[in-house]
Amino acid sequence: MQNNVLCYANYLLSYSNSKTKVLKIIKMKKIAAFIALAISLSHLTASAQSGVIKGNVVDEQQAPVGAVTVSLVQAKDSSLVKTILADAQGNFQLDSLKDAQYKIVVTGTGSQKWYSPVLAVSATNSTINLKSVVLPKSVLALTGVTVTGRRSLIEQKIDRTVVNVDASISNAGTTALEVLEKSPGISIDKEGNISLKGKSGVLVLIDGRPTQLGSADLANLLRSMPSSGMDQIEIMTNPPAKYDAAGNAGIINIKTKKNKQLGYNGSVTVGVGKGVYYRHNEGVVFNYRKNKLNVFFNGSHNYNKRDEQLSIQRNFLDPSTREVLYSFDQRGRMSNSRVSYNAKAGFDYSFNSKTSVGIVASGFSSPNTFGNFTTTNKNVGNVLEEGTRSTASNKEQFKNGSLNLNFRRVLDTTGREITADADYLSYKGNGAMNLVSDYYSAAGLKKGRSDTLVGSLPQLINIYSGKIDYVHPLKNKRRFEAGIKTSIVATDNNALYDTATNGGLQRDQSRSNHFLYEENINAAYVNLSMPLGKKWNGQFGLRAENTTAKGTQRTTREVFNRSYTQLFPTTFLQYSMNAKNNFGINYGRRINRPNYESLNPFIEFLDRYTFQQGNPDLKPQFSHNMELSHTYNNILTTTLNYTKTTDIIQQVIEQNEEKSETFVRQANIADQRQYGISVNAGMPLNKWWTSNMYLSVFNNQFEGVVDGTKVKLGGTMAVFNGSQQFKLGKTTSAEVSGWFRSAGIEGVMKIRSMGMVALGFSQQVLKNKGTVRLAVRDVLNIQKVRGESKYGTIDAMFQNKQDTRVASLGFTYRFSKGKMGGVTRRRAGSASEEQNRVGGGNSN
Repeated sequence: MQNNVLCYANYLLSYSNSKTKVLKIIKMKKIAAFIALAISLSHLTASAQSGVIKGNVVDEQQAPVGAVTVSLVQAKDSSLVKTILADAQGNFQLDSLKDAQYKIVVTGTGSQKWYSPVLAVSATNSTINLKSVVLPKSVLALTGVTVTGRRSLIEQKIDRTVVNVDASISNAGTTALEVLEKSPGISIDKEGNISLKGKSGVLVLIDGRPTQLGSADLANLLRSMPSSGMDQIEIMTNPPAKYDAAGNAGIINIKTKKNKQLGYNGSVTVGVGKGVYYRHNEGVVFNYRKNKLNVFFNGSHNYNKRDEQLSIQRNFLDPSTREVLYSFDQRGRMSNSRVSYNAKAGFDYSFNSKTSVGIVASGFSSPNTFGNFTTTNKNVGNVLEEGTRSTASNKEQFKNGSLNLNFRRVLDTTGREITADADYLSYKGNGAMNLVSDYYSAAGLKKGRSDTLVGSLPQLINIYSGKIDYVHPLKNKRRFEAGIKTSIVATDNNALYDTATNGGLQRDQSRSNHFLYEENINAAYVNLSMPLGKKWNGQFGLRAENTTAKGTQRTTREVFNRSYTQLFPTTFLQYSMNAKNNFGINYGRRINRPNYESLNPFIEFLDRYTFQQGNPDLKPQFSHNMELSHTYNNILTTTLNYTKTTDIIQQVIEQNEEKSETFVRQANIADQRQYGISVNAGMPLNKWWTSNMYLSVFNNQFEGVVDGTKVKLGGTMAVFNGSQQFKLGKTTSAEVSGWFRSAGIEGVMKIRSMGMVALGFSQQVLKNKGTVRLAVRDVLNIQKVRGESKYGTIDAMFQNKQDTRVASLGFTYRFSKGKMGGVTRRRAGSASEEQNRVGGGNSN
């Protein structure tokens, strides 16, 4: 049509040479040109928005490959037009393409790049369907080459958020807990408890295997893990049915560094830091793969000494009048020396391309010492009545050994496969405590003899676990998965306390306790994923778990038995409106079982008046989670969430006014409802500046009964994480990062606002085989926890300042000789939720 109009315009121009018709011809010329221009622009606009290229990515067994990168480039010069991520089933679609010649480039981790032939988009070829794009495993030779490609700090995938640890310079010399603390949506409270988007009850995995530790000991483990051994952090707020239903708030999976090259490869890392005290870490990663055999080893050593200051002000109230009877002012100075030795070794053997077996052995040893000097003043009104000075020393030795056997069998070329894991884990701990308290009059004169309490806290935990998973691709891009799992856990905790009397030690029966716990969980799941139309995809799962538990207090001869079966459905729906806008909605029901440490009723002392105690009456908490999300151009993700939790497990403070004692324990205190919104944005602002920003705002409402008192608390909190990265040259980069939490509610405690700022600098050396990183964490030294708890007769405030301002210097050297390829090693074992609930020590 455009050509016809132009011809007609030319005809009008040559219609007559008569002077008398010049004005008429000029007028007709303008009209014809305007019509031609309008139709031409209309034609070009329609043409620019008519082209579509779509396809589906599969592996060599025809199984879908999700979340790979699909890039559209100009065929003439390979200049980038746009980049998108394929969905979970490997589907992708590029819309609104101009008439031109293009190529598609598909890239995925551990795979070769796939290049399409030249694709000509035109009016007669406006829709191009590539159908199945086969993405083969990488066989790129790397002899003498060191890979130094830079990954984005934050990757937003369909079902999870991924943090690439090495992409942040300020992570140098830090620990796993500090890396988590500044990851999107994650908060760490004063006790080291981890929450996700304002919700407690997070299941923490390491390489897909649960850590099986209680909150305090999990925090100790993460403090002993150097960030240099970490590769990625996967954050899943609503995991599918394949994963254990444990974790009210979701799952955090810490992936350690792995190597997939043929030949040998690895890295060596050393680091030193200085806060109040010096600290250092060393680590090595080594992998050797040849033919059908792969052998690997990871090892690390970490020494970390920290300083901590804790102040507590408590008012003891009259239960009837709520008047202040007296008050305690406690000030403590603590130092914690933590040493850890971690090792993991194993091998994989591939009988052929379809069958492989593997063995992984790991273990750690962690000798720690903890010292605390506390002064406590008892005041009546504003007058000092008496004082106490307490010195506590604790020595702990915690060891772990674990063994994993795994098997994988590909059944046919359609991608059907079966995998199996068997795990054995053993934890052994022995703690020795010595608490000496001296009492003084208001005039400072010592009163009576010193009060000495000696404790021995041995514990033993054995875990046996096994699982089988089956994957069956179906027609029309559907995928069926099913699996079964069983686990058996046995714990033995014997808390023995002695009191010094008349120059000797006498068993303190009121504080000693021998607790045995046995638990068996049997589970089965099914999961089906499928396209529901051209733009819709769905995933539906159901998991059933049967739990049988028995607890025995040998000291008091009390026994409890529990048995229950629960169903945990999951649903995921995704709608791809166009190339730039994707919507998702998901729902899941989850459980958070009390960890073994919380069930154990033994007492752990901070000083004579303050201690924490387990609660064998704890019940599991259940939650319903819903999320609605929108992703724009793979840059901006906005999520709305709603969670309802029953029998929520939280730390509560209780008091004994007669003995002036305050103790902390876990309890099923309330039901909780949460509404929230989060926004995650990550993009390069220009060639040298990349920005990653995360903001979450949520409202928590608690309502329940604590120690016989009805409690109703609520509040809104905001959590912000941000990182600005700057490329100063080809081998030099810098970073400014930090986080901020507004004031809000954590269980029955009101916590004030707090934050942290970190700086980092990175330099590639030794022909890009080495990296030097300098970082300063909490530059302004403002990370201080302050809060209060007021309900019933509880009236307490606290301030806690840890050793957080630390300067660190780290060096990593990478070596390799070989080529990419081979069967991907399986690291995820079957001890899923169980290992995350162990009540002591460290693990790896």
